[in-house]
This record gives sequence, structure tokens and C-alpha cells, in this order.
Amino acid sequence: MPVPAFPFLPIARPVISIPEPVEVGGPSEPFTLTGRVSGATALTVQRLPVALAADGTFAVDFPAPPPAIEVVARGVTGHVTERRVVVDVRYPAGRAVHVGASAWARAPVRDEILRLAEEGWIDTVQLDVKDEYGWVAHATGVPLAREIGAVRERYDVANTLDLLHAAGVRVAGRIVTFRDPVLAGWSWERGEPDRVVRSRDGTAWGAGYGGPVFTNFANPEVRQYNIDLAVEAAELGFDDVVFDEVRRPHGALDLLWFPGLAGSPEQGVAEFLRDARNAVRPYGAYVGAAVHGVAATRPTEVAQDIPAIGGQVDFVAPILFPSSWGPGEYGIARPESQPHEITSRALADVVRLLAGSGAQVVPWLQDFSVGADFGPDEVRAQIRAAEEAKAPGYLLWNPGGRYQEETWDGTG
Repeated sequence: MPVPAFPFLPIARPVISIPEPVEVGGPSEPFTLTGRVSGATALTVQRLPVALAADGTFAVDFPAPPPAIEVVARGVTGHVTERRVVVDVRYPAGRAVHVGASAWARAPVRDEILRLAEEGWIDTVQLDVKDEYGWVAHATGVPLAREIGAVRERYDVANTLDLLHAAGVRVAGRIVTFRDPVLAGWSWERGEPDRVVRSRDGTAWGAGYGGPVFTNFANPEVRQYNIDLAVEAAELGFDDVVFDEVRRPHGALDLLWFPGLAGSPEQGVAEFLRDARNAVRPYGAYVGAAVHGVAATRPTEVAQDIPAIGGQVDFVAPILFPSSWGPGEYGIARPESQPHEITSRALADVVRLLAGSGAQVVPWLQDFSVGADFGPDEVRAQIRAAEEAKAPGYLLWNPGGRYQEETWDGTG
């Protein structure tokens, strides 16, 4: 008996057409995502249903840009097409310098930074909001900071922002995130051990640090504390918030315990940055993350997965100080003596890893001497490497806040 023939229905997956890249002008600016789908009977954007016009076009309004947009189209045969659209919030990077809170409190340093700004040598100043000692540098209203005695007021926020903005520069607030001896020590002493990174035997992890230093990025209270400081900084008028030391401590991973961690440490760090940017974004500040240079080749060493982090922030600041690299890194015998070569090779890795993430690369460069003399020529060599890599800007660091004007005017 012949087998009856049944009509063959070809698999028809919907096609999603969205012009890319999707660029928006600022972190809190509303925008409209537009596109067209064909062969679809239903469409969702960020898991919410979206109406389709007769010709398959659609438009979705956003009050502020998310890091990425998930678009899903379902066809008549039930097949699904998914599309992840990266939203590029173009960070206005430029010539930045970092000034610690204690340095900014000294009139000679402050006056020199203002002069550099007024004369156009720099266009961005990064100031500490919370430093590597756990001190909060202004009269914060965040309750936990006051409860643990973290406030060490070094500057008046309103006056400082007014001075710097009047000089024509952007102001970034640096928050040293999980390296926080004040919160770690206070929490450990008062019976909040899950706020602290611990050894597998339950003791506080302090190897190489002399006591509880690193807070636990998997702990909701630790996360919220840093997010609260970031939101407050944005509300006060900081243009950017930069999370530094957003990582795990050094040490063998099998000896460390992060109470409450679900997933890998790298996922935990990226998820924190996602939550932080979502909280800060409505206040109009850009969000960045400083990452260790070794994270490009050894992400598990510090729990910094650069591509994952890039998907959650507006810019990534890789710390590429030539003096921080060991002999032989990237095939260079003495990295501190070859600032252009080590910066160029390390930065190339970071640029490659962040391609398509929507995050800008703003390298953190060295303007101080340790191991080798660093004059204007050495600083310029790093800047040249950044320019060759098409980085839109850079951040210089000198621990005392004293920068060499010859770096820019070419007289060094």
C-alpha cells in the first residue's frame, strides 16, 4: 500500500532587523529602539510584548538606556529568533588625572590641579569617594558608613564639584569597592562574618593583608553599601562613578570562601556591576570599572572577566602601570623600562576582549617612579600606546596628586 504524502513545511525562522550600533547620547537620556521583523507573529522586547505594524516595523521607548536589549521574535511555525542588541552609551573620555582625597585637601595640590584644568591640559579629575582604607571622604548620608565609623571628611562635595565644574572638567568619583578594611573589620568584630571573605576553615581571610580586609562581594549588604555610596555620588553631582578593587583577594581559590555565592566569583563581580549601573543610571552618571591588567590573560586570578564586565558598564579602566608587571610579562624582560611596549601589548588584549560590548576602554597609566625613573617621556610613551590603540582617553595616577605638565606641553 502506498504511503500517503504529507506536505513538507519548511522551517521558517523570523528575521529581526535592527540598525546597529544603537548609540545614545547619555546615560539618562530617553531613546527609542526601532526595527522590523519578518515572518513573526509575536515579538517581545525585554520580555514584554510589543505591537507590530502591518509591515512588521516596531518602536519601543526607553526612559534610559539599559546595557543591552533582548529581542525575541516568534514565527508562525513556532520557531524563535533571539537577538541581543548592545546599547552604546558613548562615554566622553579625555585626559584625566586621579587625586586622592587627602591630596585634594592640600591647597598646593588642589591649586595645581585647578590650574592644569583651567589651562586645558586635563579635562577630567577623579576623586576618592571611598578609598582603599575604607574611609569615605565626605559627609555622607549613607547610614552604614556612619554606623561603622567610616567617615573621614576630607572635602566638601558641593564646593569641590563647583570648583572643578567651573574649571571646565568632568568629575569622577572613585569607590574602592570590596577592599574595605573598615567594613570588613567592623563586621567581623560585631558578628557579621558573612560580610567578609573567609578561609575554608571559617576564619577571616587575611593572608598577606594583616587581618580582615576584603569584604564579600556575594553579600547583599556589602553590595548595597557600595551601591548606596555610588547613587549618593551621582545625586550629589559626580559625572562618573568608577568602581575600583571590584574583585576578589589574591590567593588560591580553593582556600577561599564567599558565603552566599551562587555561581563563579567572576559572575558575582559582573552581577554586582550590573546592579550598580542599573541603580546609578537614573541619576545621569556614567559607570566604569577599574580592572587589573592581569585579568586580560588570567581572569580567575582576581575574579574579573573583562568581557562580562564590559557588558555591564559604560567604560573599563584597565590598570596598566608598567611597574606593576613582573619580568617577562608579554615577552618583555623589564616592563617598567619599556612603558610603550608593555602598555601597547597589554592594552591590545583588553581592546580585543571588549570588542562589541559597548564599553569604552580608558587605560589607567603611571605617572610616578618605582623601580625605574618615570619622567614626561615615559608618561608620553604610555599615552602614545593608548592613542595607537584608539582608546578615547586615559587616566593618569600619581599617589601625591602631582602631575608633570611637561607630559602635555612637550618640554620634558
